[in-house]
Amino acid sequence: MYENFDRIAKMVSDDIDGGGIAGASVAVFHKGKQVYNGNFGYADKEKGVPMSDNTMFRMFSMTKPVTACAAMILMEQGKISFNDPLKWYLPTFENPQVLDEKGTRPADRDILLKDLMSMTSGICYPEDSPAGRKMGEVWWRVSTEQAEKGYSLSTHDFALEMGKIPLAFTPGERWMYGASADIMGAVIEVCSGMKLSEFMEKEIFAPLGMKDTGFYIPAEKYDRLATCYYYDDKQGCLAPFTEPQLCLTEYRTPPSFESGGAGLVSTIADYGRFGMMLANGGELEGVRILGRKTVDFMTENMLTEKQKASLEWDSMRGYGYGNLMRILENRSNAACNASLGEFGWGGWTGNFFMADRTENLVFLYFIQRAGAGTTPLALRLKNTVNSAIND
Repeated sequence: MYENFDRIAKMVSDDIDGGGIAGASVAVFHKGKQVYNGNFGYADKEKGVPMSDNTMFRMFSMTKPVTACAAMILMEQGKISFNDPLKWYLPTFENPQVLDEKGTRPADRDILLKDLMSMTSGICYPEDSPAGRKMGEVWWRVSTEQAEKGYSLSTHDFALEMGKIPLAFTPGERWMYGASADIMGAVIEVCSGMKLSEFMEKEIFAPLGMKDTGFYIPAEKYDRLATCYYYDDKQGCLAPFTEPQLCLTEYRTPPSFESGGAGLVSTIADYGRFGMMLANGGELEGVRILGRKTVDFMTENMLTEKQKASLEWDSMRGYGYGNLMRILENRSNAACNASLGEFGWGGWTGNFFMADRTENLVFLYFIQRAGAGTTPLALRLKNTVNSAIND
């Protein structure tokens, strides 16, 4: 059983030796048990700190599946429906406008919560488009206030400010990656009466025993945070990356703005428990976080064929998208040997998450390289892991 796992070490070590990454942590969980654990290279190359089970990572967009889970909990509690208009919870999103190269005009309809969960809301990340530049001003304001004054807009106030800005397109028109999960984080706060961090701690982290996951790192744990690197073309090697991204800086203190799209830090062991819960239909070790039927709903494609036309990333070939995650629909197009319905997501610094409910399997590959996204090695490792599941 699992005879192909011995290939993982060479694949990761080759990438480290080639200068692609400083270090990596890899874990595989099958039927509720960890069946592979490997730490390679350095968490901090300059200080000689090796990667370890206790290393803490910036999760960036791997925060999104956790936010999706939190939203599902509210749905189960009867506090939201995904057909609800966003304006019911955040009034500045009433009467949305669209801004593009043709100018400003009224949107054809309101944003619904399901538009947030499917990234079809028209709310984008900062980018070089009329709406993207306007939305970028809000992100810049939050980042500047954090740097200069030590505080920033709250999660709720950030969302209200974003609601004052025109959308990139009419809700539902197409898929576009953006700040929808951050807005959903504010909805979670409105409906729960708690900060996003408090709700996640109460409903997800504490029940699952995720003791090293949150929106900041306490002082006594801070030396466990892996260094983030980028490839310095001038020097021809990896170098530490220290620029803030999406208002996220050093994670030393609790932030005012808790980013539901990118703000969490975690360990591979903690996130493995979250992944095992989903792969096992919402329950882990006798603790139920979500109903089985809710996980069925959470892991279905939400996009129409028309919306999928704008899902153009190479790493998303063969996949649909729903509830802030990719969903495997065509193994041939994806060049992937996972079960249909395999789901998960990745992060800006290269972290990768896959869960397969058919096999009750979770694969995690954690690195810290700025701008890496879903790497070719992560996809190759996923196929190697899947090939080892033969029982």
